[in-house]
Amino acid sequence: MEKIPVVQEPVALDPAPPRSPTSGRDGKFHVRLTEGYFQNVRRLVSWPLLALYFGLVWVQFDGQPWLLFSFEQHRIILFGHALSWRDLSLLAGLLIASAALLFFLAVAWGRVWCGFACPQSIWTWLFIRVEDLTEGRADKRARQAGAPMALPTLLRRLLKHLLWLLLALATAITFTGYFVPVREILSAAMQLELSAAVSGWILIMAGLTYLNAGLVREKICLHACPYARFQGVMFDEHTLTVSYDTRRGEPRANRRKGSDNSGDCVDCGLCVQVCPAGIDIRDGLQAACIDCAACIDACDRVMSKLERPAGLIRFASEAQLQGENSRFLRPRLAGYAAVMLLAFTAVLYGFTQTTQLLVEIRRDRGAMFRQVDQHTVCNVYQIKVEGYSETQRFVDVSITGEGEFSLFGPRKIDLAEDNAYWLPYRICARDLKLPKAELTFHFRGNTLSTSKNTTFLTGTF
Repeated sequence: MEKIPVVQEPVALDPAPPRSPTSGRDGKFHVRLTEGYFQNVRRLVSWPLLALYFGLVWVQFDGQPWLLFSFEQHRIILFGHALSWRDLSLLAGLLIASAALLFFLAVAWGRVWCGFACPQSIWTWLFIRVEDLTEGRADKRARQAGAPMALPTLLRRLLKHLLWLLLALATAITFTGYFVPVREILSAAMQLELSAAVSGWILIMAGLTYLNAGLVREKICLHACPYARFQGVMFDEHTLTVSYDTRRGEPRANRRKGSDNSGDCVDCGLCVQVCPAGIDIRDGLQAACIDCAACIDACDRVMSKLERPAGLIRFASEAQLQGENSRFLRPRLAGYAAVMLLAFTAVLYGFTQTTQLLVEIRRDRGAMFRQVDQHTVCNVYQIKVEGYSETQRFVDVSITGEGEFSLFGPRKIDLAEDNAYWLPYRICARDLKLPKAELTFHFRGNTLSTSKNTTFLTGTF
């Protein structure tokens, strides 16, 4: 089929500026926003994630946050269910399962997580949109970069940084709200009673958000993110990743002048201008590429205007670019899928075996035992009970052992008032002839019960 030659008159390419209009005189490149199928998909992924991030921190269930990692209460409230810090291993398992999912995605579709769902990318696009809204399109920002600062330009730039700081502050407060109830944070802040620790954490998080998404952006993905560093070893010849079809696109033709033997690429440079990492995808697979597919949408629009087939830049494997068949199912991908499924299954099972009543007993180290009289000896203990069930309010305490034991201390623990507090108990025994005896504490409630063994010392040798 004969290719359609490029017309002599310039074609409107949304519109087409000079070769590299997004590189400012200050050396900074300015990302040009584009529209298209993959950018719509990215929004369908990122906007719900943003809504969950900023919204979940406000959701409450029976007066308790729906999701909270509370250092003060020594518990994790996960979707309305309380977990103890002893159950942190479940979160570690969840991270392992999530890592296996990332590996599976990397082998199958490259860095789609980075381009469509990674927080760094999501916030970077937010900051870019704020920049585009306040300072104008990328070509305008590039022309103003390094030029003498006029008052309107200065005001727009100050507005941009102000909005960046407000967005970073909202991000930091929300993140802190997953560890300290967000309503308490805002109430204390309005009354100027926010603690130094919380204030410092919010300022640090806000500063890092402002720095990462506003100032350094792509350098985080290229130099700081460990996932970006090992992605190359996970790709194979069948991995689908954003790729430029050199067989179809080369040799490139100037968009004003073309020839019968030129490729489909008209060297408009839009694929470079829309890339948030500032790379040229036509140079081949690069570590900085995050597979956001912005270059695909930009190129497809150009191809549509030139009445040429889309897909000059597309998700394609190395095998497909070489004209070979590409296989989706392969041993490495199946291995990661198996690890991912096993990890998620183990984590789900673990959530059904969580600790509902946690008891700790420690002996008074000041005196191992106390001789009251010739027949009676006492041991002193500190007991802490933590309940993680909303249906359990009170716990009864009792003891059993081989001997005549008496319990002195609270016989009923109120988990609403005394939860996670150390309570003193004194156990006394009469006429024990052995140097030590086994003693069992029993903790019983309406729905929960547990026992804890300890040793009673008599001082008899």
